Amino acid sequence: MLVLTRRRGEGVAIGPDIRVTVLGMKGGQVRLGIEAPKTIEVHRDEVHARILKENRLAAQTHVIPLDAFRNL
Repeated sequence: MLVLTRRRGEGVAIGPDIRVTVLGMKGGQVRLGIEAPKTIEVHRDEVHARILKENRLAAQTHVIPLDAFRNL
């Protein structure tokens, strides 16, 4: 993990297309601005974890016997 110290208004470039800027600090929180192409998803950790969980659940297949379709 890369650890950096930045002040308000300073930023970090990630590759040629992503920039993270410190917008402000208040108490124990830091406000970040993230500029990235629309093709790159940017989520908070807890949202990303929920998306991964939902994707895993959606990928689970439940086998339905062919006879069940014949009886429809």
